[in-house]
Amino acid sequence: MALDVQAATAALRKVMDPELHRDVVSLGMVKDLAVRGDAVSLTMELTTPACPLKDRIGKDVEAALRAAGAARVEIAWSSQVRAAPGMGQGGGLTPGVKNIVLVGAGKGGVGKSTVAINLAVALGRLGARVGILDADIYGPSIPILTGVDERPTSRDGKSLDPLEAHGIKVMSIGFLVDPDQALVWRGPMVTGALLQLLRDVNWGELDYLILDLPPGTGDIPLTLAQNVRSSGVVLVSTPQDLALADVIRAKLMFDKVSIPVLGIVENMSTFICPHCRKETDIFSHGGARTAAEKMGIRFLGEVPLDLAVREAGDKGVPVVAGAPESPQAQAFLSIAREVAGAVSVQALKAPRLPVIGGVSQPRA
Repeated sequence: MALDVQAATAALRKVMDPELHRDVVSLGMVKDLAVRGDAVSLTMELTTPACPLKDRIGKDVEAALRAAGAARVEIAWSSQVRAAPGMGQGGGLTPGVKNIVLVGAGKGGVGKSTVAINLAVALGRLGARVGILDADIYGPSIPILTGVDERPTSRDGKSLDPLEAHGIKVMSIGFLVDPDQALVWRGPMVTGALLQLLRDVNWGELDYLILDLPPGTGDIPLTLAQNVRSSGVVLVSTPQDLALADVIRAKLMFDKVSIPVLGIVENMSTFICPHCRKETDIFSHGGARTAAEKMGIRFLGEVPLDLAVREAGDKGVPVVAGAPESPQAQAFLSIAREVAGAVSVQALKAPRLPVIGGVSQPRA
């Protein structure tokens, strides 16, 4: 049988997205399919520019078309990040944001904010439109980690324009208060400030808004569960038993408030000596991977305890922005791809919500 568009489409229906477990045709990933003799051209529209399995999908598409009779296959690539249910449709607190990704930890001191800012910058470098909100109202770290010390402005007198650094949009309570001032606020004031930073900031059109949460299981995660449809949470831990015990408790808390756990990152995984490059497991190694397996969640990757990461953060230039080809930056870029993949899976798995008056509503 001669190769035509119908035969090529039938062949592509046999190609499965490795993470979404559906064929690329039904997922709407095949665009501009054309057949000219024994040559096939098409555009593959990925669910995220940070797709971790792009190369595998490309090989599977080419193999399927060649098996159907194509002598030449030309694949162009594009991407369209899928919005989480109820997001990116003009409703909610952040009408232009497709996915809100939380970054949390069961305890402080595990490098959560460092992971959050490098994750955001990595997603941006991979082609996504990204913002980061410092949701740690008591201890904002994003001003230092981004090197930004400006104050946000307002064009309309009603909402704030986020600042920009390293290719992403940034906002923090630290931009609005004296850096030497302690915020002596009770819980309702803190959660009110967070919701205001979400609602009254002109985030614009974003594929991902990263929220750097305060450590622990207090008011902020509960407030977000009640007011925001997040795509999920990335948990950060060091390999040591104490940190892992806390991150397990954090996972159980997010389960209780129905926030999907996208996976866990092992930070400070191995110390690399800056002189001899010898590796030493100061906080042990591999504990987060083992915990992820026990909890049935994705292990997103590990980041070494490296002087370059600390120095980059102190200078206000995240290592992904300042040294993108370094092994440290590559670790964060790998984690970003895993997170993007997990968000795509979550967007497909989550039930679609009915839309009433422009805002998605929970089902009864």
